[in-house]
This record gives sequence, structure tokens and C-alpha cells, in this order.
Amino acid sequence: MGDDGRRQARVRDAATMRALAHPARIAVLDRLFSGEPATATELALVCGLSPSATSYHLRALAKAGLIEEAPSRGDGRERLWRSQHRGLEVATGPERGAAEQAADRELAGMFLDVEDARARTWLARRDEEPYEWYLASVSAGVNLVVTADELRELNERVLDLLEPYSRRARPNPPAEARAVDVTYRAFPRV
Repeated sequence: MGDDGRRQARVRDAATMRALAHPARIAVLDRLFSGEPATATELALVCGLSPSATSYHLRALAKAGLIEEAPSRGDGRERLWRSQHRGLEVATGPERGAAEQAADRELAGMFLDVEDARARTWLARRDEEPYEWYLASVSAGVNLVVTADELRELNERVLDLLEPYSRRARPNPPAEARAVDVTYRAFPRV
């Protein structure tokens, strides 16, 4: 549970995974997981769609139980959305049915596409960024030789290292801080 009392949304069923498998919906959730409510117009800027297209995705996320309407900021004319969650935990495992496994593969593939697109965007414009950010960024690959237990332990340690810097753990970061994408993948070669 986060410091604000919100938990990660546990996603296990195929219908919810399919509802998530769209880059605009992930962008909307990423913004709403910050804890701040937003309108469809504000969220349209985040996901690169029109407010009406964004509203369609908001309704799908609400139907899946991942977001809800929030109280108005004042005059009641705007429709606000929020999430009671702080992130996603998606897992099916080999014991799940074929529908869940297929939806999980689709969702994981979409996440990979989003992560790769973000990395490519950085590569395309990194020369225009401040030099300290150019030097601070990294893309690395390491070939390890570990057991399954060692890999689980390593994953836990890496995620524990990252957590203090997460948006949910740092509501008031230093003024010079920027949002940074960290993609960590660890899987056996096949």
C-alpha cells in the first residue's frame, strides 16, 4: 500500500487485461495513478487524442474498475476522473486459462511497444537535451548466469532500489527533478 492508502490494482482476468491493452489507456492511468484527478480534456493532452476519443477510453477504464468519477473542483461543470490505485500488478501465470494467457501476452506486448517508443523518442532528441541529462541516461544490457531463485532475489533488490525514487514515493521531488522512464527486464534466453 502506498503512503496515501492506495494500493496497486491487481489485474488477473482477461477482460481487464484487454481493456488495458491500448497505449492511450496506459497513458491515462499513468497520469491518474499520481493521485491527482483530471478531466478528459487534460487527459487528452497526455495520451495525444481528442477529448471525445479520450472520454471513450475513460469509460472503458471505469467499466473495468480502474478509474472512477471524482468530486468536482468547484462549479460542477467539468467531469473529473481519478484512480483509487497507485499502479498495476498484472500477472496470470501458467496456471491460468488460455484466454488470460493470451490477454496477458497482448498487454505485455503493448507495454513493450510503449517502452520502446519512449526509448526511441529519447534517442531521437537526446542531443537537444541538457548535457547532464545526456550523461545521466543509460541503456545497457548484461548477460547474467543465475538460478531462478537468484533472479527473483535480484529482481526484488533492483525494484527496492528504484522504489524511493518513484513518483508515488516522492510527492515533492527536488525542483530540478524530471520524470524518468526506467525499463528493467530480466528473463531467461530461449
